[in-house]
Amino acid sequence: MGATVASKWSDTAMLVIDMQKEFVDPATSSLALLAGKAILPAVTEAVEHARGRGIFVVWVVREHDSDGRDVELLRRRFYSGGKGPAMKGSKGAELADGLVIKEQDYKLVKTRFSSFFATNLDSVLKLRASRTWLLLGLRHQTVSGRLSLMLSHWIMRKSPLLLMQQLLLTKKSIWVSTRS
Repeated sequence: MGATVASKWSDTAMLVIDMQKEFVDPATSSLALLAGKAILPAVTEAVEHARGRGIFVVWVVREHDSDGRDVELLRRRFYSGGKGPAMKGSKGAELADGLVIKEQDYKLVKTRFSSFFATNLDSVLKLRASRTWLLLGLRHQTVSGRLSLMLSHWIMRKSPLLLMQQLLLTKKSIWVSTRS
């Protein structure tokens, strides 16, 4: 890609949310969502497409202490004896198969449903001057609640599954329809 294309996308960030084995791979966890596995190939393709355009990719993942002390109070009951969902270093906390964090990407660890609460996501995006966000993956509502307050311009799709299906069915770039 030329410098012109990269500069056109320099104010854009792609947030890939909760695309971890715990939430995507039924062989790893009973918490896995069928939609996660269904959109995995499209998410992989969209991330590569974004990187090719110079879009800043942020991987938003959950990772918890084995005793659950950093988990929401209502979910602490799932953590005992060194077991629980998306524990640091566990197979469930790994990215889903085929997804890889590259050197130019950013990994944001969250311990709540929200990607903003008690994280540095706002600071990271402000430092990058990211005014436009592309959201994919699972549980994107945890980001969208704060978007209107924090961004001057943003793009939000109500269903990541529909967004990914549109990408695959039309064989068009999702970027063409979101940016002139």
